[in-house]
Amino acid sequence: MTGVLLIDDHPMVLQGCRCVLQDAHVQEIHEANTAIAGYRAYRRHRPDMVIVDLALQGNGLGGFALIRRIRVQDSRIPILVFSMHGDAVIVSRALEAGANGYLLKDTAPEDFLAAFHAVRRGQPYLSHQLAMQVATLGMRSRENTLGSVTPRELQTMALIADGKSYGQIADELGVSYKTVVNTCSQLKAKLGAHNLPELMRMSIEFLSSSPSQAPKALAGHIAW
Repeated sequence: MTGVLLIDDHPMVLQGCRCVLQDAHVQEIHEANTAIAGYRAYRRHRPDMVIVDLALQGNGLGGFALIRRIRVQDSRIPILVFSMHGDAVIVSRALEAGANGYLLKDTAPEDFLAAFHAVRRGQPYLSHQLAMQVATLGMRSRENTLGSVTPRELQTMALIADGKSYGQIADELGVSYKTVVNTCSQLKAKLGAHNLPELMRMSIEFLSSSPSQAPKALAGHIAW
């Protein structure tokens, strides 16, 4: 590794991170305290890894935009978020923006190094607590999505998850082929699926992660 870029608007945080990294024998460390300065430093030094806060001077949570911009330039550079924000929604947004890992600022130095080394090797990193919160958020999101699915769509999902074709679903439910196609089109829009194989995969995931919905989906035929 030839260089790490630290982006944070708190001098004490920058100093603390620098000391921990130097103790870990990182030779080249660059610093920036704003999103703009951080992006310029990234372009100038082309570091091997970026450690960035989300709340940067004058930009609110401008770290999100910075992560996306860096990720456009380099799809493989390791990016670790080092933030005081532990909300699962913010953590999820950071990962969606392109961060490889997320660490809270109240962590111990040894945990900081563990996150640093994991992300540097290309591995994702979340503390156990954050990982549980993000997983719970994902489950709630799936439940909310299923809450908008009608009983007829839910039963269609169960048959799709069972590997049935449009024609087989139509025969089993006693409806027209066109009705099944229209229902599946509505499901694709609600679940964000692009084709039948993807709809099948998502149906399996949604139903398996929401066991309370499965009996409803597998119940007797619904009046269409």
